[in-house]
Amino acid sequence: MVSSEVTTPPAGPGSMAPARWARWAAAAAFLITGLVLSSYFVRVPSLKIKYGFTDGELGLFFVLPVVTGLVAMQATGNLVARFGSAPIIRVTMLGLPLSLAAIGFAETRWQFALALLVFGIVDGLIDVSMNAHAVTVERALRRPVMNSCHAAWSIGAMIGAALGGLAVKADLSPARHFLLLCGALVVLGLVAGRFLLPAAADRTQGYATAAKPKIRWHEGWTPRIVLLGVTGTVVLVAEGAVGNWGGIFLHDELGSSLATASLGYLAFSVFQAGGRLVGDRLQQRIGAGRLVRWAGAIAVAGLAIVVLSPLPAVAIAGFAVLGVGMSVLVPLIFSAVGHSGAESGDVNAAAALAKVNTLTYSGMLLGPVLVGWSASGVGLTLTLAGMLALLALTLVTGLRRI
Repeated sequence: MVSSEVTTPPAGPGSMAPARWARWAAAAAFLITGLVLSSYFVRVPSLKIKYGFTDGELGLFFVLPVVTGLVAMQATGNLVARFGSAPIIRVTMLGLPLSLAAIGFAETRWQFALALLVFGIVDGLIDVSMNAHAVTVERALRRPVMNSCHAAWSIGAMIGAALGGLAVKADLSPARHFLLLCGALVVLGLVAGRFLLPAAADRTQGYATAAKPKIRWHEGWTPRIVLLGVTGTVVLVAEGAVGNWGGIFLHDELGSSLATASLGYLAFSVFQAGGRLVGDRLQQRIGAGRLVRWAGAIAVAGLAIVVLSPLPAVAIAGFAVLGVGMSVLVPLIFSAVGHSGAESGDVNAAAALAKVNTLTYSGMLLGPVLVGWSASGVGLTLTLAGMLALLALTLVTGLRRI
């Protein structure tokens, strides 16, 4: 058992200005992460051609950053306890774009594999620590900021995808594309890192002493954290299904053109980002519990529209409604988990988030595969109908804990 005695910045007038700046600095970490990951995803076809991968070989290489990312997540709770989240974010805000550049400049498959391993480590560290820092900023400001931070991730992902498309159109190599992006993001990371809250804001006091043993993986699995973790996993499985299978559903099941099929995920992403931009204000106005219940109902309604839609246009509208409903669910789940950890006598916020991130991260990766297996057996429409039932049941059960 680890004491989670945390030094939280006081909410007095003298500390509000630094906390307000830290809110934007924390959002910058989310923006950088979204930009980097989407830029990498956009250039995967180019990287496949560069190294002459088959689909099977590429799939094996994709496993490398997943494994190291999951391992890094397990270490983040102890690192935040010892050093605080801010120093980890400062390093990883620079390390993530640099590791992306390393992927672009890798010449051999072995170099590519090594770059992916490092990329996964940095991604795992920043994923947990930036959510933990957002929780700390919420405690300092005494108001929600998690939705706007995740909105920054969504905006970064859209910008990264757009810039990646322009890079491909301009025939830029992945190396040059990633280097240009890296230069801009390193500057942003250096500036934003100066405005994060002090390390003491969420560093566990006396962690290095014999009286404060390391946080172990089996500790802190409270029923609330487990249930929220499972709920977040199902939400992200559904989100992954939209990203990977939404276009196929529109094209194969509803007979849309390829251009129209691309509009499903675009509608989902735009409305998800919009929902996150107003999520914090809505949470302040109506409370997290009511907001998450309304959002869950809207998400279920959106997916129901998709499943029952007779026309591509109706399904695209359903994807937009689904994006609105899903927009605040993951931020609110992560915020609830982080605050549970920060208030617990077993783990800190980062350690609690690492546990949930492990579940959700695994679900995001395995979900599209399971959807594919199910679709090959019973069809994609019935598979999405089953996803609808699972999502509704999970949200009814899990969202009561927020």
